[in-house]
Amino acid sequence: MSWHWITRLPSGRRTKFLALALWLVIASAIGPLAIKLADVVTDDAVAWLPRTAEATQAFERAEAAFPGSDRLVAVAVYARDTGLTDADRAKAEADRTAFTRYAEGGQVPPVIVSEDGKALLISFSLAGDEDQQAESTGEVRDQLANAPPAGLLTGLTGSAGANDDLLDAFGGMDITLVLVTAGVVALLLLFTYRSPVLWLIPLICVGVASQVASAVVYLLARHAGLTVDFQGQSVLTVLVFGVGVDYALLLIARYREELRRHRDRHQAMAVALRRSFPAILASAATVAIGLLCLLAAELNSTRSLGPVGAIGIAAAFLVMTLLLPAVLVLFGRWLFWPFVPRYSPHAVGHDVAEDHRMWGRVAAFVGRRPRAIWMGTAVALAALTLGIGNLSMGLPANETFTKEVGSVIGQRLITQHFAEGSASPAEITARADAADAVASAVRGVEGVASVQEPQRSPDGQWAMVRAVLAAEPDSSAAKDTVERMRDVVHAVPGAEALVGGETAIQLDTEVAAQRDERVVIPLILAAVFLILVLLLRALVAPVVLIASVVLSYAAAMGAAAFVLDAMGYTKLFSGLPLQTFLFLVALGVDYTIFLMTRAREEVGQLGHKRGVLHALTVTGGVITSAGLVLAATFAALTILPLVPSVQTGVIIAAGVLLDTFVIRSLLIPALAVHLGKKIWWPSRPVREAAAKAQAPTFLSRV
Repeated sequence: MSWHWITRLPSGRRTKFLALALWLVIASAIGPLAIKLADVVTDDAVAWLPRTAEATQAFERAEAAFPGSDRLVAVAVYARDTGLTDADRAKAEADRTAFTRYAEGGQVPPVIVSEDGKALLISFSLAGDEDQQAESTGEVRDQLANAPPAGLLTGLTGSAGANDDLLDAFGGMDITLVLVTAGVVALLLLFTYRSPVLWLIPLICVGVASQVASAVVYLLARHAGLTVDFQGQSVLTVLVFGVGVDYALLLIARYREELRRHRDRHQAMAVALRRSFPAILASAATVAIGLLCLLAAELNSTRSLGPVGAIGIAAAFLVMTLLLPAVLVLFGRWLFWPFVPRYSPHAVGHDVAEDHRMWGRVAAFVGRRPRAIWMGTAVALAALTLGIGNLSMGLPANETFTKEVGSVIGQRLITQHFAEGSASPAEITARADAADAVASAVRGVEGVASVQEPQRSPDGQWAMVRAVLAAEPDSSAAKDTVERMRDVVHAVPGAEALVGGETAIQLDTEVAAQRDERVVIPLILAAVFLILVLLLRALVAPVVLIASVVLSYAAAMGAAAFVLDAMGYTKLFSGLPLQTFLFLVALGVDYTIFLMTRAREEVGQLGHKRGVLHALTVTGGVITSAGLVLAATFAALTILPLVPSVQTGVIIAAGVLLDTFVIRSLLIPALAVHLGKKIWWPSRPVREAAAKAQAPTFLSRV
């Protein structure tokens, strides 16, 4: 086939050195770029929104009309439940004087006193560029915490406080995530291979793949406008490690088998790579194409995850098929010590099922009562979906972190003593000559606590009207108020008014996420269905497999819901259901591809029932190991201090485990046996057996 020259490159006696030299050059070139990925990661909520969203347009207009409007805003709050003292007020005034050195224009507005006389508030924009603002935020926080009177509660919130908390929470976490993920993978590889050396090879190779992926993503973010957030950066790491090690497990399992059949390790690798390469390619293509379906999403944080993930998959595929084989061949058989596969002429034609006794028993169990097994597992999975009732959509900003942070404390103090939306007012930009009419219209909107006087832009063309909402910025009531405000201000003649601000951003994020679910989920299912039709040359099997992964996703959400409920994280980020759906569908089909393509081949040789059960027997061990690795790597996301990351890790780990131990091990093979030969309709694998002996198939044995 046309790819055979590729498989000969890393397995040849001389060409393996060429492959190693090539990757050495690549690794040297991309190293400095990979470590810069953190420099382009953004936590700006507006950057996640589609350009057509009103909140995005309002932000861009304000940024152009009011220079410096995009600066971080520091909001310092002081509170005492028993009432403020003179010492408290003196502390606030002293801080206000100290804050002038960090404030834009060197001016800090007067201290605001709450109506109940129990809290003070100071709000000002920070001066300087992004780095200077970040540094100033730390100094403002230190000043705020410097010798407050006994019993006075303080907190720093606003965009400056939230940004500082996020940077502080993730300080060094990218390295920690890599180390934890690598550690988990290392332990699982040690358990799988029981060799003190072999586990290092795939781990080193997947590290190279991670560096390659990070470098490419960095270049696209820096020069092509790709949006990368903390979630995308984290998912990239675990995806490359998980999928890369999966490919390594499949290749090494086949290589071990061929070493028993070939005296020459180069020939053994050539055969192993030639027979596993098409299946690994099909798997990588399925996941990558599924990820690229996210390009149809409007939400930037979701859309950008498509190319980021696809780049990770491509890097893992290239490294594990072009670098890993060369390294394995270079070091020889001793890597497998103490269980070194020895050449034996009797291994040729040996029934490998004898080497998989445990999975042989599983296959026999499935073969005895296939109908009862698939129906029983389907009912059990359906029962798990009941857990979805514990989940709800919409993650409030003050519940984003897994630990208590200063900005959340400050926001809580403001909520207790000021109007709910004081720290995050809605921002309406309108034509200057219509500003008064817009302000008057907003004052009559239900849910608006107060409206500030319009602020004119330096060029006199635009005006900014800030409206404090009566409800908490994250609440449904606040979002309803924003919708009413938009209806009112859009009706003001000639105003060209746009409503932005934190609540508007969250509202537009939810609207975009709902649209993406309606559009992208069917697109993902259609793409995966077409891929399965082409791979299996059937129509019935793809329908069965698609139905199984949808059921698996629902069951995974339900199972994860019980875990998340126990952890207290049941409120999901808007884009999370779509993102986890994509990963679970693509990765779930991924393992099923390995099973069903092997089954299709075996059916042509052994007959339908024996072929399906034999495929389950010989693929069970390696695919289960791969599933455990992938689930463990995604579970590593739970160490991050961000609730969406924890939710992603729990949901995907639960889904992968269900796919590995229930869907692929019981449901799919039982269904295939029960449906019989018609699962391959309209093709007939048994009749194609003779033809297969004459011509190579697209997918050979896993």
